Amino acid sequence: MAVEITEEFVWQSIPPRARDSHKGTFGSVLAVAGSAFYRGAALLAAEGALRTGAGIVTLASVEPVVSAAVTRLPECCLCPCKEGAQGGIAPENVPLLRRQKATVLLLGPGLGGTAQSAARAAETRTLVQQLLPGFAGAAVLDADGLNLLAAHPQWYQYLGEHVVLTPHIGEMSRLSGRTIQEIQHEIADTALKCAAETGSVCVLKDACTVIADEKGQMYLNLSGNSGMATAGSGDVLSGILAAVLCMYLKTEEQPPMVLKAALGVYLHGLCGDLAAAEKGKRSMLAGDIIEYLPKALAIGEEESGL
Repeated sequence: MAVEITEEFVWQSIPPRARDSHKGTFGSVLAVAGSAFYRGAALLAAEGALRTGAGIVTLASVEPVVSAAVTRLPECCLCPCKEGAQGGIAPENVPLLRRQKATVLLLGPGLGGTAQSAARAAETRTLVQQLLPGFAGAAVLDADGLNLLAAHPQWYQYLGEHVVLTPHIGEMSRLSGRTIQEIQHEIADTALKCAAETGSVCVLKDACTVIADEKGQMYLNLSGNSGMATAGSGDVLSGILAAVLCMYLKTEEQPPMVLKAALGVYLHGLCGDLAAAEKGKRSMLAGDIIEYLPKALAIGEEESGL
């Protein structure tokens, strides 16, 4: 049975920040993201995680991305990586990445793939294949990580209930082998099937985003608007989701991953609605979603004393 996400439900579910908290209380995100071709994706994801309240965010990427982060995100920790083909993160960085302590792994935004070259696609494939299985915490798999999963369905063995997948309709078409039209007509069933086959939480992004897990629990999100149909919006969502997963690190009760993912999706849409109300939909940028994160979270603090 599907549950529609409401504002009241969200603010009742997000845990308060205790007065004696420190940055370790709110977890750490390791964002393995970006390449010379896609610098902005990494920055949007990292900033989304920071603004949503993650205690520490470490961005692991190549020099052009790291240099951009130095000036735009001084609060972000950096893990410079050696470049591979077409300015991507080389697989030889995996030992370095494994040494980074993190609560949540954010993997995929802007890594690059077949759009650059076969060599870039091969290196991204090796990076994801080696990094995802060895990570002990929760993980958000997005963008190029999902495209690789579609090309290598045997990788489902690396997934599980600790992983959140965030495909849009096109990525789900590649994952499922179904047409976009078929998915749009049966979006809930498609999300449930993906969750059942992978054992992971599936966030199937559309005008009505469906969040489902392998147990059949499902949430429907109606926050957000057409102005969010812009490049980088999904990168921001991946950062928000990673930070929301960190919120429960020190709480006594651990809600299911599907609920945590639903909260992140709603928050992302709420920021889009706040941005649209003041800036309009046509000119909205992904960065506008981040800009309104403080206002959105302040609403929650007022509503529930967070």
